[in-house]
Amino acid sequence: MKHQQSSFYLDLDQYQLHLRRLLPLQQGIAPVLMLHGAIENGRIFYSHSGKGLGCYLADSGFMVYCADFAGRGLSRPHVSQGFVQSQQQMITRDIPALIEHIYQLHQQPVILIAHSWGGVVAGASLARYPELTAKVAAKVCFGTKRVISVNSLERKLKIDFVWNTLAPWLSRKQGYFPARKWRLGADDEPEQFLRDTVHWINGAAFVDPSDQFDYANACQQLRWPPVWHFAAQNDRLLGHPDDVRRFIAETAPQARFSLLGKASGYQHDYDHISMLTHPAAIDDHFPQLRDWLLQLRN
Repeated sequence: MKHQQSSFYLDLDQYQLHLRRLLPLQQGIAPVLMLHGAIENGRIFYSHSGKGLGCYLADSGFMVYCADFAGRGLSRPHVSQGFVQSQQQMITRDIPALIEHIYQLHQQPVILIAHSWGGVVAGASLARYPELTAKVAAKVCFGTKRVISVNSLERKLKIDFVWNTLAPWLSRKQGYFPARKWRLGADDEPEQFLRDTVHWINGAAFVDPSDQFDYANACQQLRWPPVWHFAAQNDRLLGHPDDVRRFIAETAPQARFSLLGKASGYQHDYDHISMLTHPAAIDDHFPQLRDWLLQLRN
C-alpha cells in the first residue's frame, strides 16, 4: 500500500461518527469523503489490506475519509445499543458536519463519493444547504437511485416483502433492523431511518417526510458542482440504470453518466456491489475516475 490507515471520531454530542482515514505517504492532492448506502458501512470503500476504491484513491495521492453513518460500522453507539436516528438527521446534521470537518482540516473543497442511498442523502444535503456547494469540489455516485421503478420477482421479494414489510416488522420487535443477523446486509439500520426511506423508494415525491422540505425544487435551483453517476449493467434492482438516470433527471440533469458493462467497453458487466469491489475495477473504471478528478483541479 502507498497509504497509511487510521481511525478517528467526529463528536456530535449524543453520538460519534467513525471515519477511516486513508492518507497517502506523499503529499496529498485533495480530500475525499466517502458515504456508504443502506444496510452497509464505510467498509464498502476500503479494506485493511488495501483493496477498494478508497484505498485506490489514497494510493493515487488523495486524502480519503470513509465515514460510518451514525449507528453503523464503528460509529458510537451502534444502533443495536438503542441508538435512534431519522433520515432527516443524516441529511441536516451528519453530512453537513462531515463536509465541514474535512473542509476545515484541509482548507480546500471536498470530493464527495457515495454508494447507493448515500448519494441520495448527500444530494439532499446539498440541495437543502446550497452554501455547502462552495465546499464541495465534485460529487460522484455509484448505483444511486431514489425510486425503485423495476417491476420484477426480485423486486417483490427484496423490496416489497423484505424492505417494505419484513424489515419494519423486525424493527418494531428489535428496536432496529437487524440486517446482519438475518444476512440481509453488511450492517443494521435504525428503525426510523428505514421507515423514512420506504416513502421515496416506493415513488413518493422528493419531499422530506418529516417537515415537507421540497428537495426536488431545491435541486433544480442548485448550482451543482461537477457530478458523475456510475450505473452497473447487471444491477437489476438496487441501482438499475434506468432508475439512476431518473435520479439524475430530478437532481443534476447535466451530470455525466457511465454504464459499467462490456457493451460500453468495460471488462465486466458489473452489479450493485461489484462495481466497487471487483478486482478488475482498478484497471477499468477506477483509473477513469482518478483521471477525471485530477483534471478538475487543472
